[in-house]
Amino acid sequence: MSEPGGVPKVVAGTSRYLDDRLGLGNVVRRNIRKVFPDHWTFLLGEIALYSFIILLLTGTFLTFWFQPSMGHVAYNGSYAPLRGVMMSEAYASALHISFEVRGGLLMRQIHHWAALLFVGGLMAHLLRIFFTGAYRKPRELNYHIGLAMFALALVEGLTGYSLADDLLSGAGLRITQGILLGLPLVGTYLSFFLFGGEYPGEDIIARFFTIHILLLPGLLVALVTAHLTLMWVQKHTQLARKGRTNMNVVGGPFFPSFMLKSGAFFMFTFAILAGLGAAVQINPIWLFGPYTPADISAGSQPDFYMGFLEGSLRMMPGWEINFAGYTLPLSVLIPGLLPLALIFGGLIIYPSVERWITGDTREHHFAERPRDNPYRTAIGMAAVTFYGLLWLLGANDEISDHFHIPLFAITWFGRIAIFAGPALAYVITYRLCRGLRLRDAQMIEHGVETGVIKRLPEGEFTEIDVPASDDMAAPLLGAEAIPELAGAEAAVDGAADGEPRPKGLRGRIGRLRARMSRAYSEPPITEVPGADGEGRKAVTAGESYHRPDQRS
Repeated sequence: MSEPGGVPKVVAGTSRYLDDRLGLGNVVRRNIRKVFPDHWTFLLGEIALYSFIILLLTGTFLTFWFQPSMGHVAYNGSYAPLRGVMMSEAYASALHISFEVRGGLLMRQIHHWAALLFVGGLMAHLLRIFFTGAYRKPRELNYHIGLAMFALALVEGLTGYSLADDLLSGAGLRITQGILLGLPLVGTYLSFFLFGGEYPGEDIIARFFTIHILLLPGLLVALVTAHLTLMWVQKHTQLARKGRTNMNVVGGPFFPSFMLKSGAFFMFTFAILAGLGAAVQINPIWLFGPYTPADISAGSQPDFYMGFLEGSLRMMPGWEINFAGYTLPLSVLIPGLLPLALIFGGLIIYPSVERWITGDTREHHFAERPRDNPYRTAIGMAAVTFYGLLWLLGANDEISDHFHIPLFAITWFGRIAIFAGPALAYVITYRLCRGLRLRDAQMIEHGVETGVIKRLPEGEFTEIDVPASDDMAAPLLGAEAIPELAGAEAAVDGAADGEPRPKGLRGRIGRLRARMSRAYSEPPITEVPGADGEGRKAVTAGESYHRPDQRS
């Protein structure tokens, strides 16, 4: 049975019942057709979201059988090589899940793969936000919520990775305890508080379990909800295209377009993770054995998102200093804390620094192409190179073993490359962005090469160029200029024509700000040297690009 209009009676009746009591009809009608811009890069954030949902579902399944206890038991399960071995109840229950619980190993592996994909999706999404300038007004708050989610995801991964209490995860936990002990004044107290006494204590697994399944997931759910709510209100930034401006949104409606695409992509993500969990082995804890502080392992590698800290520890030379009666193990403190401070500190303050340099307080709803902001892109690639080198050097022993390169040579290469690599990446990226902008300007000025050669009456051969199409030219001419602070030129070059420097740009800090503003600013494509912009104009807010008549 259906109501008039083809709506099933049960749906219509339920909707009318809820609307009469909750007044949701107008809210639903207003939001169900909400328009969202569409681009493949938006799927990066959705990958992280769907992986997080799968993490919650599989993690709930695993909690029914996992025992978060460090009580000692003799293993008598079905895995013969470990029968009779003394181990913690946590490790024994992880083996029980893997070998006795129906579907337990599949769920463990899906959970682990989902954790890796969750962090990887967050990292890729964060890079998209940074390189396209999507953190600018009015999205600063949502950007910092995303950074908080990323930081919590790293801690969530560390706590979950340690719960199995196998030899591999125990090695990572020992490194964590070493970094805590290296903190001056409070390090010993923090270590005793976390481990419940001398390492490894009897409480760490139970405490990590509570943090892993209750505290951090609750915070992540709250942050994800806030992030999605703000995204719903502000929408994604859209790329410059014909007909798109800062004042409109071009895309598909939430229903049915966005819902159908998102539902299909969730199933696709789940299928990939289920396939990996079923066919690709990950973290075979039964091969490592239970953790004991007296045992060590060779070739130990953490999950990829912690690899950069492993690399920094391996590259740092032994360095300790005595200060005020305290020994500061800088060989642990610097590699354990400095990379985190540089990466997260830089991500946190960069939007404010950029706004201070440019004085730009406008709202931005366009996603910039990375080439349109050469300095930001170069800084970002330097940071990516810094992270990537540390991540790679976290496997220096494996590289040495497989490629027969002396470990000492790899270590010294890493100590040099960690400084030279980011600097080189910065210079190369900056020059590439400049070159690409110049090529765009030349295409606007001269047109697009056709490959058709024409012979002139004088005998000269020349290639025929045609004007760029609307779709090709709109992203170039729609790019917003990066502004320069008013009076920056006078502050840098001295008082011009007897005019005093602007008040906010006086003194050393003011002159530094003015110099940085002049260097950081970028004109629109039509003002780049080599482009006369004849017949075309830059797109401003509230208007769209229209190609002039090119017929002669």
